Amino acid sequence: MDMEIFDLSMIWAMIIAFAVIMYVLMDGFDLGVGMLFPFAPDEDARDVMMNSVAPVWDGNETWLVLGGAGLLGAFPLVYSILLPALYIGVFLMLAGLIFRGVAFEFRFKAKSSRYLWNWAFAGGSFLAAFAQGVVVGSYIQGYETEGLAYAGGAFDWLTPFTVTTGLGLMAGYALLGCTWLIMKTEGYIQEWAYGLAPWLLGAVLAVFAIISIWTPSVDPAAFERWFAEIRWIWIFPVLATFFAFQIWRSLRKRKEAIPFIATMAMFASTYFGLLWTRWPYVIPPNFTLWDAASAPESQLFLLLGMLFVIPIILAYTAWTYWVFRGKVRVGEGYH
Repeated sequence: MDMEIFDLSMIWAMIIAFAVIMYVLMDGFDLGVGMLFPFAPDEDARDVMMNSVAPVWDGNETWLVLGGAGLLGAFPLVYSILLPALYIGVFLMLAGLIFRGVAFEFRFKAKSSRYLWNWAFAGGSFLAAFAQGVVVGSYIQGYETEGLAYAGGAFDWLTPFTVTTGLGLMAGYALLGCTWLIMKTEGYIQEWAYGLAPWLLGAVLAVFAIISIWTPSVDPAAFERWFAEIRWIWIFPVLATFFAFQIWRSLRKRKEAIPFIATMAMFASTYFGLLWTRWPYVIPPNFTLWDAASAPESQLFLLLGMLFVIPIILAYTAWTYWVFRGKVRVGEGYH
């Protein structure tokens, strides 16, 4: 194996993994807020919920664009196989994100049709979150290939297993959104979120347990990696369990910021456990990241650009969250 390709491919794998986890953590909570929209106590609560994410939601999705563009440039084989396998799922995700984006801009101006934009915001959030969970499930179960092309059917991504992962990610995003509202709101809206969060935590843990038991039958290689011998990979489920306990305890003590931070940490632990389960396959079960890599010259050229882009994104993201820190109250907000 060429050492230059090895080094650049590893660096790119880490960049894309970082972009994906940043998107999951930062856009996950505003998708969660959207899914909670139909269950909000009243219209004032919905105004506050939307205003809590309005200043940051479009910046959060920058990480999705960054990860997608980096993946295309560094590992083009992933696009040539995964897009034909996931055309419908990816289209549904993008459609959901578009509905949400339009609802952000139109809902506050609408009068008689506001209820339609409420449903557009909620429906888009449900659809995008479910589609992302299905994509994760399809990645776990792998893809049928012949040579360098996808050989499966148009709906191979839609199975009972992937539907379960889709529902699980919806529950996880809803928990992120609920703990975000605990941190960003007060009064009866915060109390509503406190009451809902333990139920969502229970749902997340239940689905996590089901998927953990189910995965070895979907992917025997995962069973071998986890159970052939006791390895440090077990630190990830241990950490996820620890952070789940911290969420539960902080909710009981009526903490405001800790539930959200602990939920993000639980997500990150689960995410890194998934990555390690499939490492180094980017197109399981046949293609590693080195098989899918573009030419070293292309990877190096793109990497030089990323060295400038990523610090800028981190800087303006941090600045946005700092400027819009604090509680969001009824009658106040970004719009």
